[in-house]
Amino acid sequence: MALTRRAALKGALATTVGAVTGSAIYGGVYERHALELTESELPIDSLPDALEGLRIGFLTDIHHSEMVSADDVRRAVAIAHAANPDLIVLGGDYVTWGNRSYVGPCAELLGTLKAPNGVFAVLGNHDDDRDMPAALAAQHITVMRDARTSLRIRGETLDIVGIRFWTRRAQDIGRLLGSVQGPTLLLAHDPSRLNQAAALGISGVLSGHTHGGQVVLPGIGPIAARRFPVVAGLGVRNRTSIFVSRGIGTVYVPVRINCPPEVAMITLRRRRRQPA
Repeated sequence: MALTRRAALKGALATTVGAVTGSAIYGGVYERHALELTESELPIDSLPDALEGLRIGFLTDIHHSEMVSADDVRRAVAIAHAANPDLIVLGGDYVTWGNRSYVGPCAELLGTLKAPNGVFAVLGNHDDDRDMPAALAAQHITVMRDARTSLRIRGETLDIVGIRFWTRRAQDIGRLLGSVQGPTLLLAHDPSRLNQAAALGISGVLSGHTHGGQVVLPGIGPIAARRFPVVAGLGVRNRTSIFVSRGIGTVYVPVRINCPPEVAMITLRRRRRQPA
C-alpha cells in the first residue's frame, strides 16, 4: 500500500516529538549536571609581559536551589580549585529569585574558594542587595557593587571594576574608572554592558546571565538569549574583548540542551596586532 502524505506527515511529527522529548529527558537527567572545565584566552590590548598568561577562574549563574543541588556547587568549586587559577571571579545569580533559604548555604560552599590574588564577586538580577552580599563577605569574598580595585600582580597593576546589574549608563561606569591607564577588567553580570565597555575603552569584560541560551536547538540556536551581543564564549567590540560563560545552574526549567554547564578558566593574552 502506498504511503499517503498524511501518513508521512504523521510519521515525521511522531519522530520530531520523540526527538524533542528524548532531548528534554537527556537535558534534564544528564546534561544539566555535565559540568565541564573550559579553557579560553581573552585578548587584552597592551597587556604587560608580567600579566601574560594570568589565569582567572570564572564561576557564574550558580542558581543554588531545588533544581541545583549543593553537590553541583561543590563540584564546580572542586573543578575551579583543581585548575589552579591566579584569581577567581564570581559573576552573580548565586540563588534563584533571591531565595533566602539558599543564600547562606551557597555562600558557605563558595567560601572554600581560594586563589593567590583573591576572590571577587558581583551580583546578578536574582540576587538581593543585602543578604547575598553580606553572606559572601562573611566568607571573605570581595563583593564589588559599583566599585574598583587595583591588584598588584607580578609587579604590574590589573584594575578590576565590578558593577551592579542595574548600573547601565556609560557615564556611571566611567566614573568608576577614574584615571586608570593600564589593563582593566569589567565584571558585569549582563553581557549587554559590552556596549558601554567598548565606548569607554575597557580592556575586557567577564559576564554571565545568558546561561549560553540553556536550550540550544539545532538549526535554530539559543532562542532565549538572542538579544545579547554575545550569548556564550568569546566576542569583541572595537578593542574590548568579552567572555560570556554558560554558567553552572539552570532557571525556569531544570534542563540544558546542547549547552552544558561550565566552570571557565580565562587566560589573559596580549592582543596581537593585525598586519596592515
